[in-house]
Amino acid sequence: MQIALFDTTLRDGSQSEGLSFSVEDKIKIMRLLDGFGIRYIEGGYPGANPKDEEFFRRAADFKLKQARLTAFGSTRRTGNTAASDPNLQALVKAGTPAVAIFGKSWLLHVTEVLKTTAEDNLAIISE
Repeated sequence: MQIALFDTTLRDGSQSEGLSFSVEDKIKIMRLLDGFGIRYIEGGYPGANPKDEEFFRRAADFKLKQARLTAFGSTRRTGNTAASDPNLQALVKAGTPAVAIFGKSWLLHVTEVLKTTAEDNLAIISE
């Protein structure tokens, strides 16, 4: 059996109050994680902020030895097609070898955050 580690330090790990990685910090951490043998490094949420967009542009200049840089993002938004959705377009534009896409699974989030129905949410996820 093989175990692959998926590290979220560059996105989830920087969500503590008062903590904000610079692009340079994220590049250094990415290279260290690659050296540690981490298989997947979640680099951030392209399209969410200019810093993450710059990170993905600059990270493309580095050849990782073991890790696969991963872009994080959401399913398409209600009312958009997958082809026209800005979130999904940002994931493609990031140019990473792997992508982590999340969808809402709690009905409360579906109705209150996404403002859609359970049926539409399932269509969004499946698309």
